[in-house]
Amino acid sequence: MDQPSPHPFDTLRPEKILDALESQGYLIDGRVSPLNSFENRVYQLGIEDSQPIIAKFYRPERWTEAQIQEEHDFCFEIEDHDIPVVTPLKNDNGNSLFDYEGFKFALFPRKGGYAPELDHENNLAIMGRTLARLHNVGAQRPFKFRPALNVQTFGQDSIDFVAEHFIPFEHKSAYLTVTKNIIQIATDKLHDATHIRVHGDLHIGNILLRDDIPNLVDFDDSRSAPAIQDIWMLLSGDLHEQHIQLQKIIQAYSQFRDFPHKELSMIESLRTLRMIHHTAWLARRWEDPAFAPAFPWFDTHQFWAQHVADLNQQLLALQS
Repeated sequence: MDQPSPHPFDTLRPEKILDALESQGYLIDGRVSPLNSFENRVYQLGIEDSQPIIAKFYRPERWTEAQIQEEHDFCFEIEDHDIPVVTPLKNDNGNSLFDYEGFKFALFPRKGGYAPELDHENNLAIMGRTLARLHNVGAQRPFKFRPALNVQTFGQDSIDFVAEHFIPFEHKSAYLTVTKNIIQIATDKLHDATHIRVHGDLHIGNILLRDDIPNLVDFDDSRSAPAIQDIWMLLSGDLHEQHIQLQKIIQAYSQFRDFPHKELSMIESLRTLRMIHHTAWLARRWEDPAFAPAFPWFDTHQFWAQHVADLNQQLLALQS
């Protein structure tokens, strides 16, 4: 995929947002509230005589139209299996992806709920059952257009970008040394991974729990990956606490799908690749004016020294 313009949302002003919604037949009452999002731009908009809706404007040049449509179609497929997921709204022609003056956007119903407390036993069981059913759907067919989460896409590509374009010179050698060792181990751990369609970024902020129903939102990072990618992100605390949480998830998950026990050894590799990829994501987006105020600590020598130290800690975890 091409590198996006550093200021891709400069022309996305309130009047354009309103015009885009009105192009799809909505009567906007003038209320436009930005929601927390950095990769894309997301707004809650008031609709006359109706509930507000959520408008998501995709970052230009990040995904192709086919990749975005595949994200939508995956959500519709999940919904068809009665799994709680917030799907895009369709117009009278059955379309869920729209264009307006250079921006691709989608509309979603507003859903209430809150990020679940995953240390609550019942919530872990709910998520275990939900993910098993989600992965049953994800395993039915592969993605055709969306990328895979693997050592190359999340690891080496990210390392190459950071080393060439961003990291301070005095930290570059240490960064390249530790990431080289990480890539070698992660390659070995993930070499026989079975990839299915997964959510891909299932932190608690992408779960809206209400009345024991966990509505899954934001499949923007959905891709092919080991099933454990959607599971390890639910774990928190020290190793003992994570072990207890994992046992609760496994018990519930196994009610609907065989748990991928062989993928447990992949968790630290996937965790480390996410750390590397997240840092590269910030580096790639740093010239976007929304990023510096939100992540003021990022472009500092202290951050890079700590990042290298954290990667060395992850290397120790991988070696054990």
